[in-house]
Amino acid sequence: MPELPEVETARRTLEQLIVGKTIADITVHWHKIIKFDEGADAFIERLKGQTFRSVGRKGKFLLFYLDGDVIVSHLRMEGKFSLKPETEPDNKHTHVIFKLTNGEQLRYNDVRKFGTMHLFNEGQENDAPPLTLVGPEPFDESFTLDYFKEKVQKSSRMIKNILLDQTVVAGLGNIYVDETLFKAGVHPERRGSSITDIELVRIQQAAAETLLEAVEKGGSTIRSYVNSQGKIGSFQNELQVYSQQGTPCPNCGREIIKIKVGGRGTHLCTSCQQ
Repeated sequence: MPELPEVETARRTLEQLIVGKTIADITVHWHKIIKFDEGADAFIERLKGQTFRSVGRKGKFLLFYLDGDVIVSHLRMEGKFSLKPETEPDNKHTHVIFKLTNGEQLRYNDVRKFGTMHLFNEGQENDAPPLTLVGPEPFDESFTLDYFKEKVQKSSRMIKNILLDQTVVAGLGNIYVDETLFKAGVHPERRGSSITDIELVRIQQAAAETLLEAVEKGGSTIRSYVNSQGKIGSFQNELQVYSQQGTPCPNCGREIIKIKVGGRGTHLCTSCQQ
């Protein structure tokens, strides 16, 4: 699943590719992607003739700002946007096509068909789900120690599961939670109520540092992730524990192991993260 760095990379790429371009028509092959009460046909009619003005992001959501509306899109497991010439054939995984007046097409591909597109009047996108369910990002001013303590230390859940909860902190997924907890020296199965203030500060700092570094390197290409220009990220070359099972810990030399936490594959060093 694309996490914050991959979605931010997609945002930056899409802003270069589509801002200033106008929608002539839209083809929707898989209507369940469109989460609009009035239906996919109304979604299409409402957006015809509108121009992309900017591309934003909140957590793992992309926000396409047009003349008067905002498309709020989640890529889920395998979703990707790409800009193609209209002469290039699409494939069976192309489910939404924004046909632009200049002859290009913004295509949404999704092997698993889990992605979503909501539509709001601009200014109302933050007043309803899904964005009202998104917590602060690790580098937001609202992500204070007091806020973090309230969410973690009063919980009996394991710290990995807390950090994966997008209503608590936005943008972290399996890759970056494993990396964050390794840097902070915290075992992923620790209960939230056992985490000290000092450990919370370390987790905050590690999460922000990890995400910002990953953004700089264009995200991590682990399976199928590429940005909207088809380029892979490079942060996978910097990963210290995620997918590194069987290799020596970069800190102490003990073997990195992989366990299951809440059903998710989890990588750690049992010496550095006791």
